[in-house]
Amino acid sequence: MPKHPTGPRTVRALGLLAGIAALPLAALPARADFDSCLAGIQGQAAAAGVSAQTFRSATSGISFDDKVIELSQAQPEFKTPIWDYMAALVDDERVEDGRAAMRQHAAALAQAEGRYGVDRYTIAAVWGVESNFGKNLGKMPLVQSLATLACSNNRRRDFFRGELIATLRIIERGDIAPERLTGSWAGAFGQTQFMPTTYHRLAVDGDGDGRRDVVDSVADAVGSTANFLHVAKWQNGQVWGYEVKLPRSFNVAAAGRKNKKPVAHWASLGVTRVDGRPLSGEGPTGIIAPAGIDGPAFLVTRNFDAIYSYNAAESYGLAIAVLSDRLRGKAGVQAAWPTDDPPLSRAERRDLQTRLAARGYDVGEPDGKVGQKTRDAIKDVERRLGMAPTGRPGGKVLEALRGG
Repeated sequence: MPKHPTGPRTVRALGLLAGIAALPLAALPARADFDSCLAGIQGQAAAAGVSAQTFRSATSGISFDDKVIELSQAQPEFKTPIWDYMAALVDDERVEDGRAAMRQHAAALAQAEGRYGVDRYTIAAVWGVESNFGKNLGKMPLVQSLATLACSNNRRRDFFRGELIATLRIIERGDIAPERLTGSWAGAFGQTQFMPTTYHRLAVDGDGDGRRDVVDSVADAVGSTANFLHVAKWQNGQVWGYEVKLPRSFNVAAAGRKNKKPVAHWASLGVTRVDGRPLSGEGPTGIIAPAGIDGPAFLVTRNFDAIYSYNAAESYGLAIAVLSDRLRGKAGVQAAWPTDDPPLSRAERRDLQTRLAARGYDVGEPDGKVGQKTRDAIKDVERRLGMAPTGRPGGKVLEALRGG
């Protein structure tokens, strides 16, 4: 989800999607019940320090948003392969944009690094994955989205009620203007996508203006992210991990970030660095192999767990970890992913969409974001080419379109 997405996004990963019952829209409360629901929430908000004036002002004119419910119930038929996920999040374009953002905001990143003991490259990688360095903050009004979820028939409505009240408290304090509180359908907002309750726990005033504005202040956003990772027990000076090579005899069932062993244990099983050099490092480590024995594998430390806690997904944590390395000037993933259909970068996805549009397909603005319209167009092209209709934006279909 940002978005991805979601801790900030950890809250989402702990059950947002799973907790929302897949009810038909007809089973949701009538709009006449919406105002009654809000009236019930107002008392709780008042007890949390939200004035009647703030409540009325923030909720005036909002309505039950069917789009939020549709998004909450979406069950995509297409599961993104790890190599597509990584190619879209860690491409040359994001690395270049990240280095430019790091130069522009060097002082803010240095301050966050010094204050919280989290290196600037990891902070910037979270920033890049969560909002593309502040370019994609989400456009859905938080109060309306959270009120809709709090007043709908889903098992997590009490959770969303708490997030709504937390949002109203942000408005009450004056930290962020109400019109700037937009984000994902589930309530994540700001340059590094905090949930409102996480904001109250961990957001910091990085620029010293007396407000914690993670939307329009880069210093506040990167400082808050560093504070999150610090609280998640990031260990300054330790790497997140590195890529390794597994012997064919390796039992993939023994992989997983939770199965921590001393480095010597993995070495005794024949695990080496990806270039064949011996393993190094101290402390408990795990092995993750997101594509199985035939794909890239990584030895991970407790710092990877700190990254993981931001969104509770190994693929997400790996994207941030690899992006942080690339921002440092290190190489990306070295071993080949187990596919004969290469993944596409965002630039290549835009090229694919442009070529589909030129052939009369409605794919919207070529932006590199592959939604249902693009997948449907790819499926049709694949059928015409005699390929299996997967809807996946891969190298084979792009090359076929480039070849006319």
